[in-house]
Formats: sequence, structure tokens, C-alpha cells
Amino acid sequence: MIPQRTRVVCIARGPIELASRVSAVDLCVISISCRFRPVVVLLGIVGLAACRPSAEECTAADTAQQNAQSPPGAAKAPDVRPDLSGCKRTGIASVYADKFTGREMADGTRMNPDADNAASRTLPLGTTAKVTNLETGQSAEVTIQDRGPYVKGRIIDLSPATAREIGLDLQDGIATVVVAPIEVPLPDGGVKQGAAAGDRTR
Repeated sequence: MIPQRTRVVCIARGPIELASRVSAVDLCVISISCRFRPVVVLLGIVGLAACRPSAEECTAADTAQQNAQSPPGAAKAPDVRPDLSGCKRTGIASVYADKFTGREMADGTRMNPDADNAASRTLPLGTTAKVTNLETGQSAEVTIQDRGPYVKGRIIDLSPATAREIGLDLQDGIATVVVAPIEVPLPDGGVKQGAAAGDRTR
């Protein structure tokens, strides 16, 4: 039985030939806290579902994202469940308006227009993600610290600094982006590696 304080991190993927002809596996490191000494175990054969978002998780996450488009207070607005899948998704990014500068965000910190703070309705607070502008190809890493946006079709709010970093025209205020989670905090205190875990921008 694996202790509660266990973290699984994918580090590689490659072909391994066995009698059962396993074509591809993920190599994962399990870091187990045993009293005061961390123990690292290398697993050579781990199912993809243990380390990467599964197709079922991504489908469920897409449904949750669609449900999250109803503004607060809307009639029969569906419940918004946290997206713990780590799957990437495509949608519209918008930019925090100037009036939100200095306002308290959902995690209790103040919105900083020059920082990497971002807002999502479904990604857990503390999630780090890679945001790529599909028009310019430019990317930036953000941290989810707030809730929003509440406009249909929009999946993330960015600070003005992040918007400039990915080439989003502040006058237009919106762009089509791909949001790929890097690390997703889990309710049990663990961390799930997302679709962009091996492709950090910094």
C-alpha cells in the first residue's frame, strides 16, 4: 500500500520490449515521504492513465467547461466542478480591465497587472498552465488565482503583462488560445501533471 504523502511525476516515455510486447510506457517517479526521509522509486511500467490525462477525463472536462459558461445568478446555471483532468482546451482569452487592478482575487491576493495571475472558472486555484496564442504562436506561463471569465466562450482572463507576452492586442482584448495545464493541485494535497508538464516556458 502506498502512503498518503505520495507524488507521481512523469519524466519520460519510450518503447520497452517485453514478452508481452508493451509498445510504450510512461516512466514515473514516485516520491514517498517515510517519516523524515524521502524515498524515490522508479517505475518502469506504468499505464498511461496513471500519469497522463485520459480521453475520458478530457471529455468530462470539456463538458464541465461548457457548463461553466453560464454567468453567476443565471437561471438554472449548472454546477461547476473543478477540472482536475490536466487536459488542454481551446477557447477565448480576455484581459483583465484596468478597474480590477489591486482588487482581491479568489485566492486572497491582489490582482497585479504586471504578474502572471489569471482567472479560470474550472481550473483549481494554484494551477499553473501554459497559454498559447494561436494567432501569434507565442506562449506564457500563468498561475490560476482568480475566478472568471463569465462570458460565453471565454475560458481564461489574463493580466495585461501576460497578454502582451503572447501577442494579444490589448485594444482587441481577446484572442483564441490553448490553455494547457502544467501542474494541477488536487484536493488531497497532491499534484497532477498536466498536458504541458514537460513543456514549461520558464
